Amino acid sequence: MTSTFPDISISTERLVLRALDEDDIPALAEMMNDEMVAAWTSVPQPFTEDGARTWITEYAPTERTAGRGLDLAVTEFLTQRLVGIIQLGKTNWHVRSTELSYIIAPWARGEGYASEAALATAQWLFGDQKFERIELRTAADNTASQQVAQKIGCISEGVLRNACIARTRTEDGAWVDLRTDFIVWSLLPEDLEGVGEQLADTGGFTSFSDWN
Repeated sequence: MTSTFPDISISTERLVLRALDEDDIPALAEMMNDEMVAAWTSVPQPFTEDGARTWITEYAPTERTAGRGLDLAVTEFLTQRLVGIIQLGKTNWHVRSTELSYIIAPWARGEGYASEAALATAQWLFGDQKFERIELRTAADNTASQQVAQKIGCISEGVLRNACIARTRTEDGAWVDLRTDFIVWSLLPEDLEGVGEQLADTGGFTSFSDWN
């Protein structure tokens, strides 16, 4: 069995998920400097275009070829604008499991792009790549991310107490670390049964404000 992810493109009704390229540098840097992204991720702040270039040209290709993970640009099918990122990491090829995370640009939130992109990635992992488990970890207070996990069929497995470091602003505008809990979610192939139909019954992907 393969131990690296292929260089692929995944299409949905509204989105194209593809490899990051250097044309994405300005949009990626802008997205990563958003307040909510800074609060709930470990992305360095401020996030520069040089940092975006290093991510795209060095980090992401190395993660893929080493078999550790996969970084995908989430783009609108019609406009080709970068609306977010899907990231796979901590991949175990023997167990056929990986950890999935998502970030959506602030201007694109409320459209359901995170759940649409995450569901498409999960279907590809279970179908084409024969994975058996996807794991998500959401900060205890990150309700938007938890809603995405629930929407695509994830099951909450428990809490990792004090395992997450988020960030908050001080009065002088600096970022400081804030320790909190992780909620652990899992998704198995059988959990996807009927998810597409349920989304159609509830009006599609746009019920929640998805951002990461």
